[in-house]
Amino acid sequence: MAVLALVLSVVGGPLAIPFGHIALRQVAATGARGRRLALAGLVIGYIALVVILALVVAPVLWSVAS
Repeated sequence: MAVLALVLSVVGGPLAIPFGHIALRQVAATGARGRRLALAGLVIGYIALVVILALVVAPVLWSVAS
């Protein structure tokens, strides 16, 4: 799951967020490796979400202000 979270963060952006959280829970429960991959996927996923929201919200606010 951690690898999937990292791959989705690059390819699917915000799709990595739920998979990253699932991977972190799985790593904690089983003691498996991949915590850093899951965290990297989460960080990139959240950054992608912020960028997407900024690209959607900024033009709306710009048009309302003018």
